[in-house]
Amino acid sequence: MKHLLASLATVWFAFSSPACAAPKQGDVIIRHVTVVDVEAAKTVAAQAVVLKGDDIVAIGADGAIAKGWRAARTVEGEGRYLVPGLWDMHVHFGGGPELIEENRALLPLYVANGITTIRDASGDLPDQVLAWRGDIASGKLFGPRLLTSGAKIEGIAPVWKGTIEVGSEADVDAALARLKTRDQVDFVKITDSTLKPELFLYALGRAKALGLKTSGHIPMALTTEQAVDAGISSIEHLDYAYNAGAKNEAAVAADFAAKRIDRAEANRRLDAGFNRETAMAAYRRFAAKGVAVTPTLNGSRIIAYLDRDDHSKDEGLAYIGPKLRKTYAWRIERAAKADAVAIAARQKQIEDVATILPMLAEAGVPIIAGTDAGFLNSFNYPGFGLHDEIELFTQKGLTPAQALASATRAGPAWFGWLDRYGAVKPGMAADLVLLTKNPLEDIAATRAIDTVVLRGEVLDRAALDKMLADTRVKVAAWNATAEP
Repeated sequence: MKHLLASLATVWFAFSSPACAAPKQGDVIIRHVTVVDVEAAKTVAAQAVVLKGDDIVAIGADGAIAKGWRAARTVEGEGRYLVPGLWDMHVHFGGGPELIEENRALLPLYVANGITTIRDASGDLPDQVLAWRGDIASGKLFGPRLLTSGAKIEGIAPVWKGTIEVGSEADVDAALARLKTRDQVDFVKITDSTLKPELFLYALGRAKALGLKTSGHIPMALTTEQAVDAGISSIEHLDYAYNAGAKNEAAVAADFAAKRIDRAEANRRLDAGFNRETAMAAYRRFAAKGVAVTPTLNGSRIIAYLDRDDHSKDEGLAYIGPKLRKTYAWRIERAAKADAVAIAARQKQIEDVATILPMLAEAGVPIIAGTDAGFLNSFNYPGFGLHDEIELFTQKGLTPAQALASATRAGPAWFGWLDRYGAVKPGMAADLVLLTKNPLEDIAATRAIDTVVLRGEVLDRAALDKMLADTRVKVAAWNATAEP
């Protein structure tokens, strides 16, 4: 009897032990894949990753995962590299209500390029973009996760359309109340066309007190340090960060505020006053304050070299509607008016500004990848431009690992969301990109996309190619009926 009971106990234990437990069920298993650990800048080979809904639920050695999990779909990852979804943290939609459809057609371009989240830094269609944000989140509209500032805060009668104009502290308070309560924006954008410098600083301080992240352009009449101390969260465009390295920045700001010099002369003096020691001290202050920089370097490079580069045969033009292409004319015509001296100056400026990229990294400043792509910004193509941006980062001194982090981890970090995005591990969002090459060896590998996973939905190469083809067809139809 004792032997019988012992035998029965052995059988019960065998069938109830984890080794013999029924396999767990996922929706997707990505097998035999090399996972890129962006934070540690290393790869882990022969892994399997299980997705359920829009979550990563398991990851581990391929054999172990295969024994313990089943899924309706298996994606073969042999010879491929799995990275978190890419983020473009500076895009624009705009050009007026008649361009809404052409702007909407840009959304799939981001997904087809591995970009699973975009941050709209305000254009002149803020209410439309807010509606798209909700429609994408609810599944009514296909596109990357859309985060937006809504309407930007500006001064009275600014250059930019689609703004909330403010001329007093009360106006700023009302603007922030609207953005936070009615629009429930993801962050606040503040620019410097006509906004009074003192109101710029006030808006930064009030937004911070309300728990709102801020990004913006720093008025020439202020120093970068003043904006940092007031609480700016992200400095948009590298040239503003470059100005912080000028020994004479305070004097230049004072002269500009007093209207003793114009913007061109202010920039010339700042360039002449740039000093590495001053810059590094400023950038260490950025890092200590948690201030990030979004360089948008590629967009500036395109404008600087419009005299040299002929974009008439760009493949990207096939994805841009005719009305959006017309918005490019503003910058093209402005650049064309420059004489040889002005052209040389703008090209020197972009090259000088780019030298601070590795300095920012050395100081510990978060560098965020963002393209500035959208209306007005000539030949800076939505989706495709992010790969140009991070490749340019490596040309200017960042490592491939740093460039990759700028497009996968820096955005989530800025929002405080690294517990959900920016890594391939359990509990993270199932926003992923499967590459055929290793981006830690060459950042150009981010272009070699095999598959994109967006909120758990697997989009293979055929699906991505169809998105691109559908957009080309749509644009071709618009071109056929466009006014000459």
